[in-house]
Amino acid sequence: MKIIPLSEGSFTVDKTKVFVPFQKGVDELQQRPVGSLLVEIQPFAVITSKDILLFDTGLGFHTDNGVMQLHQNLVDNNIDPSSVTKILMSHLHKDHAGGIQNNKPGGLSAELSFQNAVYYVNRNEFAFASENKTSSYIQEDFALLQHSDRLQLLDDTGILDDYIFYEMTGAHSPYHTVFWIKENDEVVFFGGDVAPQLQQMKNKFIAKYDYDGRKSMELRMQWWEQAQQQHWKILFYHDIKTPTVFL
Repeated sequence: MKIIPLSEGSFTVDKTKVFVPFQKGVDELQQRPVGSLLVEIQPFAVITSKDILLFDTGLGFHTDNGVMQLHQNLVDNNIDPSSVTKILMSHLHKDHAGGIQNNKPGGLSAELSFQNAVYYVNRNEFAFASENKTSSYIQEDFALLQHSDRLQLLDDTGILDDYIFYEMTGAHSPYHTVFWIKENDEVVFFGGDVAPQLQQMKNKFIAKYDYDGRKSMELRMQWWEQAQQQHWKILFYHDIKTPTVFL
């Protein structure tokens, strides 16, 4: 399997849940509001023998030329966005779901960003996100999926095409889902925001921003042990230094 990080850049975010661009080596974290977190926004493409998979969709920002940053990142890696076949969503917070649809600048009509792909979302997560308008859930980011035949609602556990395994863990959000891709003795693991950064895997850490911080910590400890024993490749959505670890 080929793994391609698709970073939209580094950002700080505080209690306002506004993502402010951060230039490493130029900006100073200490000059941002107290409590600001420094994170990468980093979807991943994974190319398998069957699919071009996309894990989460970023913030949905556009370049100065009006092109979706996520589309441009794919093109820069020789991937036609129209060739993406499956989009695996961990949850629908705006920094993960902002690129589900292309809300074009200039008042142009929005459209699904990946019209040839199937979007996979936990059914309870989709219902919860659709009913709870908060600073984290922005319904306009995924409104076009509501009645689309490109949406596939997932149960809490299951297998797609005999090689994509998923499990609803909750922990970060009430119905957060994680994924394992198992092909040719390789295991790629995407833990979304339950396992967002390498350092959190190595240390006991309870995050105040999690729905259930203790459960998140316990799951990270469990996964880190399994990953070392089973030689997983782990994808870290919010790690500014280490997008992937191969164990």
